[in-house]
Amino acid sequence: MSSRNQTLFDASLQVIPGGVNSPVRAFKSVGGTPIFFKRALGAKVWDADDKEYIDYVGSWGPMIAGHAHPEVIAAVTKAAQNGLSFGAPTEAELDMATLLCKLVPSMQQVRLVSSGTEATMSAIRLARGFTSKSRIIKFEGCYHGHADMLLVKAGSGALTFGNPDSAGVPAEVAAHTTVLAYNDIAALKKTFAEIGGEIAAVIVEPVAGNMNLIQPTPGFLQTLRELCSAHGSVLIFDEVMTGFRVDLKSAQGLYGITPDLTTLGKVIGGGMPVAAFGGRKDIMQCLAPVGAVYQAGTLSGNPVGMAAGLATLKLVQAAGFYEQLGARTQQLTAGLTAAAKKHGIIFSAQSVGGMFGLYFRAAPPTSYAEVMTCDKTAFNRFFHAMLQEGIYLAPSAFEAGFVSAAHGEDEIAKTLAAADKVFGTW
Repeated sequence: MSSRNQTLFDASLQVIPGGVNSPVRAFKSVGGTPIFFKRALGAKVWDADDKEYIDYVGSWGPMIAGHAHPEVIAAVTKAAQNGLSFGAPTEAELDMATLLCKLVPSMQQVRLVSSGTEATMSAIRLARGFTSKSRIIKFEGCYHGHADMLLVKAGSGALTFGNPDSAGVPAEVAAHTTVLAYNDIAALKKTFAEIGGEIAAVIVEPVAGNMNLIQPTPGFLQTLRELCSAHGSVLIFDEVMTGFRVDLKSAQGLYGITPDLTTLGKVIGGGMPVAAFGGRKDIMQCLAPVGAVYQAGTLSGNPVGMAAGLATLKLVQAAGFYEQLGARTQQLTAGLTAAAKKHGIIFSAQSVGGMFGLYFRAAPPTSYAEVMTCDKTAFNRFFHAMLQEGIYLAPSAFEAGFVSAAHGEDEIAKTLAAADKVFGTW
């Protein structure tokens, strides 16, 4: 029987580069044909062939309440009935901005945008305008969107394809970006000692999720804060992925670090293309129309996106939401680790809130260099075997996974049973 997924992919190859509209959707790293989805509900998705999967991608993070949550769908439907877009201010934008500033204390003012790339690109421009400096620091394997100055030793799709730099990025643009190893405190101190006066900003994923899940080692984020404060550099936390994913106050609340600027996305859109950047008022006041740093977006604060995001953020504020989400995610990683150990497979896993990482190495990595020692061939084998069992993981050894509130005991049990079966035939 021919696969509808294959038919759709073959047709897509004719009109879309690589057959996909974002490289992370491709199966180039793991091999095979990308899955075309047509519906989703709760913790499950169904492909073009009507095969059911337990979903651990969750649209790459935003579906924290589960797919097609009735309260989110109702809010979106109501908003859409009043018009899809105005290109003018709405009360919903004010409601979203007010809520974000309430939930993330470091954000005194916020500007809404439509994508994570737009948020990080704008935050860096703002930091440069505020400091009148040009150099930025990023960390190897961290992905902050596809703006030119950030595609230097990037993670996510760029890392998946073994090409962490991009053609089309002028050398003179990349020259303003310094790349350091994630969690390397000594290198960080040395760099600031040498060129601290040139550094406009440091941008970091407080929990890396684009070279798989990498947790900050003790002192790393605190050292960043201290060095940026000492040298007048802007500390930017890229929480597009971790924002409201690891804690109600995001990673900065979880680790007790106050950045100068924060970028958010994914969860705040509830599945719609919504993102934001915000932070200290004195920095945000440099933005046009009150300041000299220009940034604009015709569809920013889209009313349908605001409705989806506000409904989702209401759900995550429920008592015990993050405790239950974290416990369920830990249940998954502990069970997978036990299944691998039972069958003598070299494997490790870890989680933070509703995010998790799976690694075919003896212990979770702490840096890009350690990520590269993972057995990628073993991951690809595991990915396809689990896919056959109806478990959908990210199609890359370099991406974090996500658990939603819709993942219950039954979904976790089925996943662990599938893993036990797969490892048993290794």
